[in-house]
This record gives sequence, C-alpha cells and structure tokens, in this order.
Amino acid sequence: MKIGPLKIVSLAALALAMSACGGGGAGTSPPVAVTPPPPPPPAPPSSAIPYPAGISEARITVGGVERSFLVHVPAGLTQARAMILVLHGGGGSGAQSANFFGNPQAVFRSIADREGLVAVYPNALANNWNDCRGDAPGIASAGDDVSFFDALLTRLQSELKLDTRRTFLSGNSNGAMMSMRYALERSERVSAIAVSSGNLAAAPKGGRCTTGPAAPVPILLTHGALDPIVPYDGGCVAVTITIPCTQGNVISAEATRDRWLAFNGLASTNAVVTRFEVNLLDGGAAVQSRYIGTAPVEWWRLEGAGHTPPSRTIFLDSAIVGIQNRDVEFAEIAWSFFAARLP
Repeated sequence: MKIGPLKIVSLAALALAMSACGGGGAGTSPPVAVTPPPPPPPAPPSSAIPYPAGISEARITVGGVERSFLVHVPAGLTQARAMILVLHGGGGSGAQSANFFGNPQAVFRSIADREGLVAVYPNALANNWNDCRGDAPGIASAGDDVSFFDALLTRLQSELKLDTRRTFLSGNSNGAMMSMRYALERSERVSAIAVSSGNLAAAPKGGRCTTGPAAPVPILLTHGALDPIVPYDGGCVAVTITIPCTQGNVISAEATRDRWLAFNGLASTNAVVTRFEVNLLDGGAAVQSRYIGTAPVEWWRLEGAGHTPPSRTIFLDSAIVGIQNRDVEFAEIAWSFFAARLP
C-alpha cells in the first residue's frame, strides 16, 4: 500500500508524540509543566433591581414636567425588603440629604445596606416642597408634589415588587411638612411616616390638609424644643433667624402631636414615656412618648435642641439652626418604627 508524503509526516508526528508521553527510550524529553492562566477577577457586586448598586439619579415626567430622584440600592440586592422615600428640607436637595458628610438623613443609606432596603431621595422643584401651608405662596413650589409622589410610588412599587405595606416616607423641616401632607392626602399609599422639625400648617390649604386623612397613618415625630426655624411653640416659619416670618405659620409641635393623636383615634391614650440622655454635651435629653394603638403615634421632644435632626454620628450644630440633639439617631428610630409595621 502506497503512503503519500503527507501521511508519512503524520506518522512521524504520532511517534514523536508517543515518545513525549513516556513511550520512548533514552534521550526523550521530560514532560513540561504548564501553568494555567489565573482565573478572571470576580465581577463587582451588582443588583438585580433595575437600578445600579450604590446611588444613582433617575427621572420621571409627571404632568409634562420632568422630575428627578436619587436611588440608593445595596450591592447584590435582588429583592428589597422595603423602600423609604427621604425628603430634604426647604432649600435643599436629594443629593444634600444623601451626603454622609453633611446630613443625618444620609444614615438611611447605611440602614438600607444593613437591612436590604432601597432608599429614595426625591428632588423638589425650586428646592421647596408644596406642603399644606396656605399662607406661604412665595416658598411653596409651583410643582404638584402630591401627583409627583403618586407617580413615583406607582413606578417604584412596580419596579421593586413592593406594596403599600412596605412603603415608608420620611422628611425633615419642609420635607417633614410635605411628608405629612402626603399622608393626609394619600393615607392609602404609605404604611407609616417619620418626620423631624416640621409642624402642621396654621392656615392650611383645603381638602385633606384641613380635614385630616381618610384613614389613620402611623407616625413618628421629633422636634427640638428650641428650634429657631420651625418654632416648637408654633408661629412664623423662618428662612434663618435673621430672616424670620417669610414662610407662613404653623401650629405648635404639641398641637401637631395632638392632631395626629386625634386622626389616629388615640386622643385619650396615655403615653409610655422614656428619657434618653446619652450625650451630656448637647442641649438635653431626648424624651420619647409612645401612644400605642393600631396606628401608633411616637413623639420625641428634644430638650434644648434646635432644628437639625438628632444624630449620634453626623453633627451639625450652628448658630443658625441651634444645638443638635445627640442622644438618638433619627434614621435609626425611624427605621425601628417602620420595621414594626412590616408584614
């Protein structure tokens, strides 16, 4: 049988290969060790939720107006346990509230990472929310913020596969008053709210701002007894202590508490009172009063404190806003209140 040249070469290669595998005699080469390539680095953690891990900006158009909001998603989160909308104060922004170096509201981001939550920081138009104050046309945003939150919650609840029982709202100052307005207008859309340094309007707009919510809403409120911006005893809301009485009037912190007790059917309920005095260098104790019921009210009087939300980690004392209470962490007591409402 005739073997062509190509086949002769192939047989020679086969013999050489057999020799290299140990089948040859003297003079054969030892096997050569081959180091496998290193494995590729692991992919950075990401979220299966339709927002990137960390904090990012998103937009939504409501009534022909484009609105923006920030979303904080824990790395690797595949199903949120709940979501919290965090509303900035007047003149602020979502980015400012989410800033770990400047605002106690940023602590909600740390809680989100620890508890598997999504924290959302919406932006007001012209940096001010259109709350229930009917005598402050200059400060109230021209935006329809109730419709903004309606659309935002509908979108986020669908995207995150959450319902009202896992939807919470928090805010400070103007954001606190907007949180209360939304709870008054849309009691069916949120499970509970937690607010700091905000009172109900003395001259409210009509509708639910005047009559109250259609159904009780669990609420936590904190207020500094020496707040120079939103007065604890009620009266004119100030831009600063040097530019007073430009943003309408509010009722007192205690009258605000009493109205929520009435809304929630707790007007005759006795409070369970606890004092917290952890930091002796602030203005005084944080006094918690819990009114227990189906829709509870938790009210904190911050003795000697000013306008800033209380915090143990982010300190913001100033001559403008007054002394900050440092006995409790606002975001933590808010989350504890919210978590008790989860199904």
